[in-house]
Amino acid sequence: MTHTHQHTPHQGEGRHPGHGHGDHHEHGDSGQAEILDLDAEVLAEHIASLTAWLPLKSEPGQIVDLGCGTGAGTFALLERFPDAHVTAVDTSAGHLQLLREKACDRGVQGRVRTVQADLDSSHWPDLGTPDLVWASASMHHMADPGHALRSVRDLLAPDGLFAVVELAGFPRFLPAGAPEGRPGLEERAHAATDSFHAEHVPHRGADWGPMLTAAGFAVEAERTLVVNIEGERSPAIGRYAHGSLQRIRDVAAPALDAEDLAALDVLLDTDGPHSILRREDLAVRTERSVWAARRA
Repeated sequence: MTHTHQHTPHQGEGRHPGHGHGDHHEHGDSGQAEILDLDAEVLAEHIASLTAWLPLKSEPGQIVDLGCGTGAGTFALLERFPDAHVTAVDTSAGHLQLLREKACDRGVQGRVRTVQADLDSSHWPDLGTPDLVWASASMHHMADPGHALRSVRDLLAPDGLFAVVELAGFPRFLPAGAPEGRPGLEERAHAATDSFHAEHVPHRGADWGPMLTAAGFAVEAERTLVVNIEGERSPAIGRYAHGSLQRIRDVAAPALDAEDLAALDVLLDTDGPHSILRREDLAVRTERSVWAARRA
């Protein structure tokens, strides 16, 4: 596996592939859409680097984006492959509406088809015969990932490529000594969500190689990207950090002690002097792994 350390970006935790999922349901579509849009903005260069890396034998004409969210991958793929058409699939009507609006704004609406579908159902809609299927941070939300992988295998063109992108969870944003008085708060908040995610999103962070092999794929290439973006690179990083920590707080609150919860609320108070939005020491630190596979 190639380990590429780069100070450029990725996209999103919490895509909606085909059903409601536990780590984000509290805020509904609008809150999740905001996080996905911030993720796409902050990590745009990274998404582009992933699409450029794909070991394709020829330019894809038909692409399916499974769990497209608000379109980070869809638009990166349209830009990377200017002659391609993308079928964007998601369970969320709201996300698909936002994606269509963006497509119109960018003048690419003729190259995008949206399909609302529950990919946990036994019968998938007709998604054509794509040359490339892209699934970024979405496969781990499937109730039966094996079924979803086999379904992708069945619909791919004979020499088509399947790209699965996985993440290590929400990014980290704060330096280790922060916040003052409660150093290590961010890691404790993440740890407090572990049991919730183990129950509701058990395949998050999974090694998809063996599962792809079991579903009838041959993994052709793997890559892990280490992301480390300094906060001054983008004004969106503060908003991205706030949105991410707010979602973590909703899940972690029952498991955090009172002092940690109070310190977290101080960071999340957008009007307060110690708001995370006012910090100048933020960074986006995370990892993304991608597997590129063809039918065995």
